[in-house]
Amino acid sequence: MHFKISKKTFYQALDRVARAISASSPIPALSGIKIVLLNDEIQLTASDSDMSIYDVIKSDEDNQLVIYKTGSIVIEGKYILDIVRKIDATSLEVNSEDGYLTKISGGNTEFKINGVPTSDYPLIDFAKPEDTFVLSANELHQMIVQTSFATTDRENRPILTGVNVTLENGRLTFAATDSNRLARKTLTIDNENNINFIIPASSLQKIARIIDRNTDVEVAVSDKKVQFYFEDMIIQNRLIDGIFPDTNRFIPNTYQTIITLDSRDLLNAIGRASFIKSIDGVSIVNFQITENNFVISSRSQEVGSSVEEIIKYTFEGEPLNISFSGKFLSEALRAIDGSDIKISFEGEMKPFVVREIEDLDTTHLILPVRTNY
Repeated sequence: MHFKISKKTFYQALDRVARAISASSPIPALSGIKIVLLNDEIQLTASDSDMSIYDVIKSDEDNQLVIYKTGSIVIEGKYILDIVRKIDATSLEVNSEDGYLTKISGGNTEFKINGVPTSDYPLIDFAKPEDTFVLSANELHQMIVQTSFATTDRENRPILTGVNVTLENGRLTFAATDSNRLARKTLTIDNENNINFIIPASSLQKIARIIDRNTDVEVAVSDKKVQFYFEDMIIQNRLIDGIFPDTNRFIPNTYQTIITLDSRDLLNAIGRASFIKSIDGVSIVNFQITENNFVISSRSQEVGSSVEEIIKYTFEGEPLNISFSGKFLSEALRAIDGSDIKISFEGEMKPFVVREIEDLDTTHLILPVRTNY
């Protein structure tokens, strides 16, 4: 195997596929990147058994790919990434001359690194499922960042570590909950398939960091896996087995109190109030809201207290006194794109809903906590 390529192109492709590598893989070969060199392209594969990424570099003028000899090898992911990054040259050569000892050179620098045969690498089935839908990469990115943060990391509730993706009557919905909060976003697309699956939030967050937002994404789903097609790259992930809670029943139909205000103003105020934390690191924030006063406060016996008055807001309904996790509201506010938000309260010990005024398809719901305020 012997080829020459632009350092930038090769590093970017390696970095994309390496997102699928786990530091604790039980299969030694899965700590590496599988490199297959054909007559006119390089195929890169990496996997942790649950997530697999396949990327192709096709020969063109931009990537300066010149293929001298076809072949294949598996090279430790962290080593080849570091080597390619550290070589100070615009292009580099990769040459497996003596068995699986691979020379990587560029400029005045040369590294030699041991690889293993691709026969040691597990066979990964990238066969495409039949059920598909298409959306823009930018839309997918928004769906991920506005929902995936609301999952739990507790492995004893595996369903809640994932995001529920449903498609029904042309409405695509991403929903996530940790049982104390909910994040849900819906998008209208031109597709009449009925689809329902749960994908790990950690995988979606990796996808959000990888994707080029200036393209379309085709999503293909089966009972066991989901695939995301981005031009020359496929990202495949195993699904979480189980039934996701019906999030529709969590959303209140009527509200006792509604306020509207600037999201940045509120986020900054919540950040200041959240400075006051209990000994276990939790910050509980309190709202006391009337038509004429909106006070945000927090207190801790171990640390102290804070009080801040919000001046610019509109009020509708009944006076309210409610406490909740400052972290939960801050994360919901950061996920909102617009500047003006509406917060709707059903009651002092009932869940409340946060929405951007101009985006009714995005919903954040937070459960209150009982305090002595």
